[in-house]
Amino acid sequence: MTYYVTTTIPYVNASPHLGFALELVQADVLARHRRQRGDAVRFLSGTDDNSLKNVLAAAAEGVSTQELVDRNAGAFEALRGPLGLSFDDFIRTSRDPRHRPGVERLWRACAESGDLYRKHYEGLYCVGCEQFYTPAELAGGRCPEHGTEPQRVAEENWFFRLSRYQDRLLDVIHSGRLRIEPAARRNEVLAFVAAGLEDFSISRSHTRARGWGIPVPGDEGQVIYVWWDALGNYVTSLDYGTGGAAYDRWWVRGDRRVHLVGKGVLRFHAVYWPAMLLSAGAPLPTDVLVHDYLTAEGQKISKSSGAVVDPVALVDRFGVDAVRWWLLREVPRVGDADFTVARLTARYERDLANDLGNLVHRVVSMVHRYRGGTPRRYQMNEGDPLVAAWRAAPGRVDAALADFDFRLATAAVWQVVEEANRYVEEARPWQLARSDAAALDQALGVLLAACQAVGELLAPFLPEAAARVTAQCAPVDGRLPEPRPLFPRVDEPAVPPGG
Repeated sequence: MTYYVTTTIPYVNASPHLGFALELVQADVLARHRRQRGDAVRFLSGTDDNSLKNVLAAAAEGVSTQELVDRNAGAFEALRGPLGLSFDDFIRTSRDPRHRPGVERLWRACAESGDLYRKHYEGLYCVGCEQFYTPAELAGGRCPEHGTEPQRVAEENWFFRLSRYQDRLLDVIHSGRLRIEPAARRNEVLAFVAAGLEDFSISRSHTRARGWGIPVPGDEGQVIYVWWDALGNYVTSLDYGTGGAAYDRWWVRGDRRVHLVGKGVLRFHAVYWPAMLLSAGAPLPTDVLVHDYLTAEGQKISKSSGAVVDPVALVDRFGVDAVRWWLLREVPRVGDADFTVARLTARYERDLANDLGNLVHRVVSMVHRYRGGTPRRYQMNEGDPLVAAWRAAPGRVDAALADFDFRLATAAVWQVVEEANRYVEEARPWQLARSDAAALDQALGVLLAACQAVGELLAPFLPEAAARVTAQCAPVDGRLPEPRPLFPRVDEPAVPPGG
């Protein structure tokens, strides 16, 4: 099976924050998991460089837009190392030579379908969202996402005939050809589409865009709307603009085309983007998987809100295992999650340092103490609760991740860890060492095999930790490595990093 998974591409008007790190880590887990199952995987991330927000941020700093974009985009791409990411491709919309030809091809394809036209328009525009709002969509006259008053904008732009695709969008969503998870978000999209779709503006004047962005083909006085530009990255990165082989393999003939998105940009990905693809005669994504927000002390973590938690600073202080584990183990499938350093350190100490770290250290230590570090033969008893737990875990992980539930998937792994710790207390190998050599070999063999299974199960979630567990439990020339701590304890700092 081919599996193409993408993140959204964030504006680069400021440095990355923990909210985007959540999406990166989720996509990374899906990519690693599918690779582990033998699928052909392509994992894409990138940055949205052609936004008016970037232009305004550069002007505020007194630097050129390209200088600001290059600096901040580099910070997003550099998250690969601290967060332990495995993306195969990273696209920057202002620099990547694949992008502009692909955006222009998409524009022309929709124009050939008769879906683009020019008209004068006046409306309320939020620069933060890069989106027009109707008065009814505002909360007390303010943007529901940013809490700011939108600008009144009047100009002549190009429009896309979104209204033409209402029935087809309802059909592909109801039929499941476009899967939106979780169900609450699917219902939200269906309600929005069923209420009636209006055509939307897909260009900005060259003057208002301050000359930044991709010119409209054949109309140099207009710049392509940043969302049209940005959404195209999912195919432009596949050489759509030149009809490349990657586009055919991963998009046209691909089995799964999976977008991970935050709830704030759901409409763009589940309504506008599919309609654009229908107009262009291109296949649709198969899955749009939606996560809610992270908050810090109840406030949404975002560049615009000022509530920013720096993921790199967190990793520097607590390590990649602690950060990834909190994002995967604590964040629910539905609902916002409030981040605190105390919650991060508590989850790390309880799960990783205590439950797993102590388990592996005890098992390896006992093999060294009682058997000179050399594991002995044992019988696999399928009726043993511990054996049953690790046999069932891969299927439970598969089902949870297919349902876009990372908390349930990590819980499936932890069932094995918890069952193994219970096994230690019930079998009491230290007592068997004085009375029953065969039973001791059996207990240590089962426990070591369970730890090895945990190392494999954990690999998509915590690749570095999984590698340490696997190395600690893998005999070299018949003998286990000397036991060593796998998860050093951390002290809670007085001030949250980046907080």
